[in-house]
Amino acid sequence: MQTKKQTLLPKFQKLLEQLGENIKLARKRRRLTTIQVSERAGIDRTTLYYIEKGNPSVSLGAYFNVLRVLGLQDDFLKLAADDEFGKRLQDLKLLGKANGR
Repeated sequence: MQTKKQTLLPKFQKLLEQLGENIKLARKRRRLTTIQVSERAGIDRTTLYYIEKGNPSVSLGAYFNVLRVLGLQDDFLKLAADDEFGKRLQDLKLLGKANGR
């Protein structure tokens, strides 16, 4: 199966690389090998290598499974949890309705 190459701006690629590094550090802190984590996550060792390098072509599900193995699955819920911009947009829309009545 061929995967489509994902292109990210350099600044966003750096964020993904930092996530990969954080995952790698979490694995090492738990003294787990790449073989242990990849087997428990149900992924190939190469995929784990790509995750730890911040490769944007790896599926979100694979990232999640690695976080689950490391006991960090609840961190997944923190993504986009505090949507300040969206809340402001919603408030503006609500204010517009209130003023229009």
